[in-house]
Amino acid sequence: MDEPRIRVYGSATEITVAGNAAGLLELAERLVGLADPELRSGYHEHLDSGIDLEDGSISLILERDDKL
Repeated sequence: MDEPRIRVYGSATEITVAGNAAGLLELAERLVGLADPELRSGYHEHLDSGIDLEDGSISLILERDDKL
């Protein structure tokens, strides 16, 4: 499988999360991990440009919020 690649970009009214198949699977695994019953509300992960995301992406925070 290819290297995971994810890009996040957007405007004031819309955000796009784009990725290749490996990137989308990685993102899905992170989201499933946030649903782990051992994690508490407020647990979050930061995905940053050039590290977890493609260069030029806007940063993304994935957060568990059990109040929703």
